[in-house]
Amino acid sequence: MAPGVYVGQFMTQITGTKEDPIFLCGTAAAVIDGEGIKKGYAFHLNGASYWRLVGFTVRNSQKGVMADGTTHSVFQGLRIHEIGDEALHLRTFSSDNLVVGNTIWNTGRRREKFGEGVYLGSAVSNWRNHTNNKPDKSDRNIVRGNRIRATAEAVDIKEGTSGGQIIGNIFDGSALSGDVNDSWVDVKGNGYLIEGNVGRKTPEDGFQTHQILKGWGINNTFRRNTAHLDGGRGVGIKLTSKPNRVTCDNKISGGRLTNGGCS
Repeated sequence: MAPGVYVGQFMTQITGTKEDPIFLCGTAAAVIDGEGIKKGYAFHLNGASYWRLVGFTVRNSQKGVMADGTTHSVFQGLRIHEIGDEALHLRTFSSDNLVVGNTIWNTGRRREKFGEGVYLGSAVSNWRNHTNNKPDKSDRNIVRGNRIRATAEAVDIKEGTSGGQIIGNIFDGSALSGDVNDSWVDVKGNGYLIEGNVGRKTPEDGFQTHQILKGWGINNTFRRNTAHLDGGRGVGIKLTSKPNRVTCDNKISGGRLTNGGCS
C-alpha cells in the first residue's frame, strides 16, 4: 500500500496457502479509514486464511480488523486507533494466528464497555449468532509484543477458546473505564500461557480469570509477568476460577501478587 488514506470498509474472502500467503503491507502513512466509529469493520478477513497484514494504520471504524474463520494469518506492526469498539478480533473458529508488534490505542470511542484491544473468540451469548450454538474454538492464537491502551481489556480471552499464548506485551490501563472493565487481561478460556507481560495502571486488578461457563477459565499459567497496580484496589493476578497456576516469579508493585498462592 502506498502512503495515503484509503477510505471505506474492506473485506476479502480470498485465501492464500502455506506456500504462497497473501501480503498486504504498508507503512504507518498508509491508512485505512473506515468512515466512522458507529458501524462496520475497517478490514475484514471473512473465511480468508494465510494472510499477512503488515505495517499500516487502521482507524475510524466501529471495529478495526475483524477475522472470521481465519487460520495461519499474521497481524504485524499495525497501528489501530480511533475505534468505536474493539481494535482486533479473532472470531468464528479463527485459530493458529499470530498478533505481533501492533500498537493499539483510543478504542471504545462508541462505547467504552466494548473497547477491547485484542479479542479472542466469542462470548457464549454470541455463539448462536456466529457458531451455530457451538463453542467458538478460536484456538492456539498467539498475542506477542504488542502495546495496548484500551477502554476495556487489552486482551479479552473468551470461553470456548484454548491453548493460546499472551507473551511479552505492554499494557497501559490508564484508559480503562473501571466499570466492568477493571483489568488488563481477562482469561475465560483454557490452557493459556500468560508470560512476560508488563502492565501499568488499573482501577482494580492486573490479570483475572473467570468461569463464565462450567469447565472454562481453567488450567491457565501466569509466569514472569510484571504488574504495577499504580493505585488499583485489587491484586496483580486475581483467580476466580480453578485450577490455574501463578508462578512465584511474577512481580508486583502497589499491592499483593494474587488472591491465592504462587508455586
